[in-house]
Amino acid sequence: MRRQQIVKPSDPTAVTAVMVMRLYVVGSAPNSVQALANLESICQQHLEGHYQLEIVDVLEQPLRALADGVIVTPSLIKLSPLPVTQVVGNLSNTGKVLLALGRPGKSP
Repeated sequence: MRRQQIVKPSDPTAVTAVMVMRLYVVGSAPNSVQALANLESICQQHLEGHYQLEIVDVLEQPLRALADGVIVTPSLIKLSPLPVTQVVGNLSNTGKVLLALGRPGKSP
């Protein structure tokens, strides 16, 4: 399964920092597909376009996942702003994902 990098750059006039994330998936496995859909929904609703998301398919890049310490998929890693955080699973718990992204209290 071919995945493309999704980049949603921030508004150049905005002061908000861009959140940089990496989502590790396994091809078109159901949990991976669900995690991507859930994350895209969370980003649209709560990050207002101020994010960069890279999708890494561990079937295509297993050594990269291993080098980054990813042993369970799907896994979302927030790289920036610091601190680095990780969420494992299909990202269906919006509150937990927002907390890991440093956005507590923004869930509906």
